[in-house]
Amino acid sequence: MNIKIRLIVMNFLQYAVWGAWLISLGAYLGGGLKFSGVQIGSFFATMGIASLFMPGVMGIIADRWIPAQKLLGLCHLIAGLFLFLAAPQTEYAPLYTFVLLSVMFYMPTIALSNSVAYTSLSSKGYDTVRTFPPIRVWGTVGFIVSMIAVDLIRIDGVQLSKTSYQLYFSALLSLILGLYAFTLPNCEVNRSADRSSLVDRLGLRAFALFRHRQMATFFIFSMCLGIALQITNAFANDYLTNHFGNIEEFAGTFGVEHANILISLSQMSETLCILLIPFFLKRYGIKTVMLISMFAWVLRFGLLGAGDPGGGVWMLVLSMLIYGVAFDFFNISGSLYVEKVTEPAIRSSAQGVFMIMTNGFGAFVGSYAAGKVVDLVGWPHSWYLFAGYSVLIALLFMIFFNYRHEPEPLK
Repeated sequence: MNIKIRLIVMNFLQYAVWGAWLISLGAYLGGGLKFSGVQIGSFFATMGIASLFMPGVMGIIADRWIPAQKLLGLCHLIAGLFLFLAAPQTEYAPLYTFVLLSVMFYMPTIALSNSVAYTSLSSKGYDTVRTFPPIRVWGTVGFIVSMIAVDLIRIDGVQLSKTSYQLYFSALLSLILGLYAFTLPNCEVNRSADRSSLVDRLGLRAFALFRHRQMATFFIFSMCLGIALQITNAFANDYLTNHFGNIEEFAGTFGVEHANILISLSQMSETLCILLIPFFLKRYGIKTVMLISMFAWVLRFGLLGAGDPGGGVWMLVLSMLIYGVAFDFFNISGSLYVEKVTEPAIRSSAQGVFMIMTNGFGAFVGSYAAGKVVDLVGWPHSWYLFAGYSVLIALLFMIFFNYRHEPEPLK
């Protein structure tokens, strides 16, 4: 089979595993299990915990001892096993423990799958810069398809997205990918002695960038914006399904009955907004692009608070479409900025620091803080507080991030 097709299958399954539960789990925890906002947030904070060190550790193992494609398979088999163990749990402690363990092994597979793709394409003589993006976009397609599947598939008349069956479904996909990964082309390991320190191997040397004011400011605000990343993942489905589902006026509407499909517009928007980034970065620079992202988060949260699945459904749809700008203009553009301003020797490590600050510290703090806000303030006012937070971060970023951009001529 053509290597491109094989890698498309890998990417499709890689993100389908995640899409099966990431958006819908909050609704199940809040509706089916009646967990509090802080408890719901804690499940999404597991991704922040895992992102702090597990990708680095697994990266070392893949470089030195276990070929990346085999380690990818092992991680998915272990992550899927823990999801199978998590699914029947209804008490907070055991369910949280098994989800945390599963996420610990899932998060490193994002980097490992990229590594397998790069190595496989390079070995066949392909230009990875041109060839990989059209392959990677199938990962987002897999995420969307999985979201829609758990929304439409019913067992005993109940959607998978509202039950623990979503975890079984994700676990099954993870086990399939785990076995499939062992059939992928071999990625050579380097077993020769490595004299570099553990600090270098984990990519922590790049934290020296904090000595430079502009980079320190950028990373700190990246963490602050990273706080917003998991909020809608954790609570949007719960808000639509359980909050509006308990209001007679909105019970039975499309947004309540098929919240996952409505939210999937966010991922569709994400795939399209990636195409806008090169133009905006070259024309306006990272500061303006980041500010656009921050104010897009304001609209994302504000429209969720103002909209409803009835006459105000257009605001919910607009909120989903804005997500592409909010996410891509921060996450993708920030990564490109780090790539541009750091030296080649620490470029990969600097990307690791960016991920640690956003998907690590940011996601961890944001998930718990958002849960506390939801418990104290309730819906829909919590969305307005999240929007206000985004406004504050945007204003402070505008003041403290000193960056002068020289527009590149349009071609």
